[in-house]
Amino acid sequence: MREPTMVVGADSNAAAAAGGADGSPLPPPTSSPPQALVERLKDYGQEHVFALWDELSPDERLHLVKDIQSLDLSRIDRIIRCSLRSQGLPVAAIEPVPESCVSSVEERTMEERERWWKMGLKAVSEGKLAVLLLSGGQGTRLGSSDPKGCFNIGLPSGKSLFQLQAERILCVQRLAAQAKNEGSVTIHWYVMTSPFTDDATRKFFESHKYFGLEADQVTFFQQGTQPCISKDGRYIMETPFKVAKSPDGNGGVYTALKSSRLLEDMAARGIKYVDCYGVDNALVRVADPTFLGYFIDKGVAAAAKVVKKAYPQEKVGVFVRRGKGGPLTVVEYSELDSSLASAVNQQTGRLRFCWSNVCLHMFTLDFLSQVADGLEKDGMLVMLFLPFEMHLLICYALYLINVMSISAVTDIIIIYFYHLAEKKVPSIHGYTMGLKLEQFVFDAFPYAPSTALFEVLREEEFAPVKNANGSNYDTPDSARLLVLRLHTRWVVAAGGFLTHSVPLYATGVEVSPLCSYAGENLESICRGRTFHAPCEIAF
Repeated sequence: MREPTMVVGADSNAAAAAGGADGSPLPPPTSSPPQALVERLKDYGQEHVFALWDELSPDERLHLVKDIQSLDLSRIDRIIRCSLRSQGLPVAAIEPVPESCVSSVEERTMEERERWWKMGLKAVSEGKLAVLLLSGGQGTRLGSSDPKGCFNIGLPSGKSLFQLQAERILCVQRLAAQAKNEGSVTIHWYVMTSPFTDDATRKFFESHKYFGLEADQVTFFQQGTQPCISKDGRYIMETPFKVAKSPDGNGGVYTALKSSRLLEDMAARGIKYVDCYGVDNALVRVADPTFLGYFIDKGVAAAAKVVKKAYPQEKVGVFVRRGKGGPLTVVEYSELDSSLASAVNQQTGRLRFCWSNVCLHMFTLDFLSQVADGLEKDGMLVMLFLPFEMHLLICYALYLINVMSISAVTDIIIIYFYHLAEKKVPSIHGYTMGLKLEQFVFDAFPYAPSTALFEVLREEEFAPVKNANGSNYDTPDSARLLVLRLHTRWVVAAGGFLTHSVPLYATGVEVSPLCSYAGENLESICRGRTFHAPCEIAF
């Protein structure tokens, strides 16, 4: 297993135990908190963190001081003020995504699919693709404290989400090596964890021998955290000597890649393209050669797989164009007016805003680096709710008053805006409602010089695992059935037969990713054979 050169979060989680975020030594525990630190906290309205100082033991006092000194107080203050002020402000008008930006399933020819598949396998065989897994979340809503990727959704094989994804990487490596007809092929897998899942994730991979992958082709790194805050912007104290924190959202991946020096690592390996996805999808086609080939063919900086929205009120974000002629971005379902959500395109018969974001993305390494560099330039707070043209005017104005250099103006500009999620937060007084500060991976899309969308079929590539069994949607049971039904169709198409002792709609067969990536090469295994469902078909 390869370790990144450095692992730090957005809030300097990894500050040395012997000092604060600025490298200053920690003071010995005293009868009163360090005055300089108290004054700094007063500047940001956070001096309440020392309210219970007199009740703390010497060790607890030292822990609290170290916890506060690990925070970049000025940066966090800017984030809080910026995010709170953004609430309720008007957003720029949105337009539907132009048809020219989307490769739809119905318009895609077999020749295009085959060409993109071959282009993708060629790029994989040349070592140009890396896979980036966003896996910082715990399975709390699934009723588990383990990382989501450890979850077993109940397939006949009993495989976890991590194992399913690892075996798909192994399959693509084999297909690329066969296409190249020489040697072996390696796809490097970068796994983003959080302080809450990192240790458990590493141990899970180690105990399962990396699911057949080489240990040194997997790199773990941690996203950052941000303090949880009350509605008036004050830190919530989890204990009298610890600020409550939560992961900074999957959009924290950009800063984490930069601070861990993994963008440099990717460049050194010759990687050009990065396949980025969320862990909680049982049907995710990791390192999809067809998607990669499409991405290369289009020559864009960013791309996303999308599925058609199932119905107007479905709780999914959708891609839109922000402002007339503006960039593509994602609008959350809660931000989309009901009349717009229900509007129909009279020419196509589809919803006008129909392309759902399912966290399956492809980026060039150059674009990821630009995003990370932009976030590091910490002096600019540009709001996503402003029209894109306004961003340019702000930049030009700052250049004219010598706040920014012309090179900075022409460089990419990334928002410093965090989404506020109201959730239960552990506090001194038990769980309380608070605000978590999060960025999303799709927040960077408006700043891509070019973006393309690639439609996939929901029943083939999207089986979300978000809620515990018994919920109405996105459960392990619903994901398992989606996998079994898809694989059953593959087996029947390959000439196989099924017997079953329960209704077929409630069961099916599972095809190991080591046998087939997307239903290909199954004839030799399945033709003329009968399989009793449920079962796994493996080599």
